[in-house]
Parts: sequence; structure tokens; C-alpha cells
Amino acid sequence: MAKPEGADVAEADFVALARGLARALGASPQRRALLGLTAALCIVVGATTFMQIRLNTWTKAFYDALSEKNLDAFGHQLLLYLFIAGTLLALNVAEKRLNLTMKMKLREGLTRDLIGQWLAPGRAFRIAGAGAIGVNPDQRVHEDANHLADLSTDLGAGLLQSALLLTCFIGVLWGLSENVVLSFRGESFSIPGYMVWAALIYAGAASFLSWRAARKLVPLNAERYARESDLRFALVHANEHGEGIALHRGESEEKGKLNAQLDRLLAVLRQLIAVATRLAWVTSGSGWISLVAPTIVASPAYFSGALTFGGLLMAVGAFEQVNLSLRWFVDNAGALADWGATLLRVGGFRRALEGLDRVDGVSRIERTVAPDGKLRLDDLVVASPAGGIALDQAHVEIAAGEHTLIVGAPGAGKTSLFRVLAGLWSWGEGRIALPADERIMFMPKRPYIPDGGLRDILAYPGQPDQFAPAEFEKVLARMGLDHLVGRLDERRRWDQDLTDAEQQSLAFARLLLHRPLWVIVDSALDSLPAVTRKALFDSFGQELSASTLVYIAGPQGGDPFFRRVLRLIRRRLPSSVPTR
Repeated sequence: MAKPEGADVAEADFVALARGLARALGASPQRRALLGLTAALCIVVGATTFMQIRLNTWTKAFYDALSEKNLDAFGHQLLLYLFIAGTLLALNVAEKRLNLTMKMKLREGLTRDLIGQWLAPGRAFRIAGAGAIGVNPDQRVHEDANHLADLSTDLGAGLLQSALLLTCFIGVLWGLSENVVLSFRGESFSIPGYMVWAALIYAGAASFLSWRAARKLVPLNAERYARESDLRFALVHANEHGEGIALHRGESEEKGKLNAQLDRLLAVLRQLIAVATRLAWVTSGSGWISLVAPTIVASPAYFSGALTFGGLLMAVGAFEQVNLSLRWFVDNAGALADWGATLLRVGGFRRALEGLDRVDGVSRIERTVAPDGKLRLDDLVVASPAGGIALDQAHVEIAAGEHTLIVGAPGAGKTSLFRVLAGLWSWGEGRIALPADERIMFMPKRPYIPDGGLRDILAYPGQPDQFAPAEFEKVLARMGLDHLVGRLDERRRWDQDLTDAEQQSLAFARLLLHRPLWVIVDSALDSLPAVTRKALFDSFGQELSASTLVYIAGPQGGDPFFRRVLRLIRRRLPSSVPTR
């Protein structure tokens, strides 16, 4: 199969992927809630910034009152502090609630969109063959979408707050730097806004060093999530096949496989530890320096008399706020790298799903709906791993009520033909005209047994209340599953509790319940017991007498029941047709 657009995701795609996810959220039912929450967060963060400026101004008045031993002013400032602190407390609680609600809504929007894209007709099947982008999609839909929602909310709110604080406090710091005369080797001079420039230089240097230390985190985090996903899948696989492993005495082999997956993960984690350690030197080092840097920068103004002690503490507070705002990248370098890696995984997966429907430059089979309700195959050549396959007749027409057998040797591409008829595979050449989808039921070699009770399984994909209760018992008995009649509402892992033959019989019981007008089967009849197979053929002469049956099977699939036999043959493929 041709690699779909978006299967390879590089950092250069970052902006495009972010825009794609933003457009998806903008079109989602959660968009109004997200816009409302965003507006509310902006208001709360803005109010918090205003109150922090008020708190910074309060610092000067409070410590000046303390240094002057002015008891009345001191008591007044304490009361004012209670008001400021209470307001900030209420704003912090409101911001926390809005932040958590935003994460929930953002996750809901992302997850619902990914589920919708993944389970669009045929995509879940096709993405599985699209290479690394299609490995463990559950991890991307569940864990990665959740992680992206959390990081996006935290980083977005933090960036907004830092931007507002920087905008406000840089003016405060500039004002405190006025009329400050600096001396150096007996020369006096002034630098307008010198404390602002000092904060810019200090934060800029720390940000550059942090970027240098953290630039490898994005690809390493992306690799880590892929390895975590592989290990999780291997553990689930071993758990689900515990009986087979035990019967074959394969515990040692499985342990080796799991340890190999763990070793691959640990190799990436070791690289992450090395990068995180280098980053810690920068972030922790700049953090320790920042404890004294504001005081050192503001001290010339204090010693020159331009600032009182309270003014010094106010300047230190303003410098710290400006520095923290400018250091936002330094403090969040690891989280930004994590966010970037997660966005690449989620956005790349979504783009790959969309690209499955937009593969250009390759030959595709034309597929239409037959207005007269017949099945027609004209000049059909299917691209398969075995090469080009076709029928021994260039033009085939199957009318309603016919029973047709299509025979192919092992490896001849029988399943590929079945997937073409089902619309899961479209590469090749020629034309297919099929009746409307709601009139057809496709039966794969391996039956699908969804979760739930037997009544739900038989009604799938419909609802049990669409059928009379007696119908469920009747179809089970018809397919030799009488022993399950009393367990119709029992919810179990039926795909594990039933034998392969029972699962296949249950799938055909579903067929009898739904009574489709067209049935296309891929080798599934071969696994039925002889008695059950005969009962199924009998049903096509009775309650399903108006239904058409197309059975794709090996040479042993022949039966007098089929009045028409077609054969699969090899054909040359055009160079533009993919085979997988």
C-alpha cells in the first residue's frame, strides 16, 4: 500500500500539524465551551496580574512603614494585605478550576475527533498497514491526546500569565531605574531602564543555554512514547495469550521478547536522562543565581539614595517578575519538548488518517453503486502481496439470489479480492458495481466478536430491541449453539470463552438474524462443522432464499450448492499500483 500523506512527520511539519488540530477543535461541538473557558481564563489571569502589581506596590509602602517604625501605617498595610491576599486566593482557586475544566474539554474535543477520524469507513484497517504511524493507535487516541490536552492548557495559561506580567512589570522596573546614577572608576553616568536591560540580558543568556541543552528532547520524547507504546502492547498481548504461552511452554521466549522491548525503552530513557541532566545544570544554576541577582542589580540605586529600603524590595520584586516572565522558556524547556513530541504524534496520526483518502498518482479501482441491484466486475485487476489477481472472466455479472463460488489456490489473493469487494482496498484497476451497502453483509475469515452480551453481539452493529426476543434463540439453535440460549444476556469475554468454531457459528447466527440480501464470505465456511455448514446452506434455501451468496474459498471449498464457479488467475499490474 502506498504510504499515505502524513505518514512521515518531521519537526518542519510542526506548525502545519498544530493548525490542523486547531481547525479540528474549531469545528468540534466543544468549540463554544473552549472559547468560553479561554476567555474566562484570560480574565482571571489578567485580574491576577493586576493584583500582583498591586501586591508589588504594597511591598514598598509596607517595608517603608516598618523601617520608619510607623505603627498606624503598618497596621493599615496589614489590612490592605489581607484584602490583596484574599483576592489572589480566590483568583487562584478560580484559575485552578478553569484550568482543570479546560483540560477536560480539550481532551474531549481531541479524543472525539481522533476517534471519528480513526473509525471513518475503512480507515482503521488501512492505517494498520501504513507503517510506524499506524502502530498502536490506541496509545495516540488515549494517552497522547490526554497528555497533549494537559500540556497545552498548562503551557498556554503559563505563557499568557508570563506575557502579562512582563508587559506590566517591565514598566514598573523601567520607572524604578529612572534618576539612578551609576559610578565606575570615578565616573558617574546613567543608563535609562538599566534594570530592564539587566533582566533581559540575564534571562536571554539563560534561555539560550536552556535551548542548547534541551534541543534534543523533542525527538527523544517522541521515541520514548513510541517505545512505551510497544512495551504496553507486548504486555497486553502476552496477557491475552497466557494460555497458549503456557501450553507451548513459551514463557522463556516471551520473557526474552518483553525484556527486549524494555531494553529498547531503557536505551531511550538513558539518553533522556543525559539531556535532562544537562538541562538541570542550566535551570538550577540560573535559579540559584536569581536569588541574589535582583538585589545586586537594584543595589546601586539603593546605595545612591534613589531608592528607599521599601523601594529596593519593590524593585527586587519587579525584577523577579520580569525575570520569571523572560525565563518562561527556561523553566518550561522540558515541558515544551514534551508538548512538541506529543503534538507530533497526535497531529501526525490525524494527518495520516486524513491522507488515507487522498493518495494521488496511483491507479485505483472504480467503485459505484449498481442501480439495478446486481454485482458487476469489469476488467478487474486487484493489487495484492501476491501480485496482480483477476477473475478468469473479464466481465462478471451476479444477479440477486445466485450462489457463486470464487476459487483460488493458497496465496492467490483471495482475501485481497474480498477486501476490494468490501471497500477496504481500492488499489488496482477496473470497475466494481455493487448493491447499496445496507443490503450487503461481509463475513471475514476471522469473525469479529465485540464486547457485551450475546444478544448485543448478535444484533451488532444494530441494537437488540430491533429484533424479537425469540429470533435470537432461533438463530442460535439453527447454528448449533443451543447451549448458549440461556446465556443471551450474560456479559463475558466471548471472544476468549468460545472456541474458534463456536465464534464462527455465532457470526453466521448474526447473519441469519439480520437477513441481508447479499452475503460475501471470505473462506469462513471452511471452519464450520459439517452439520452447521449444512444448516447454513439449508437456510439459503428457506428464510434466505432471496439472498445472494458469493463465497471466496480454496479449491476444497467446492460444493454442489454453488451453481456457478469463477477462478482467480494472475495478471500483470501497472507500475503505479501499490501491492501493500
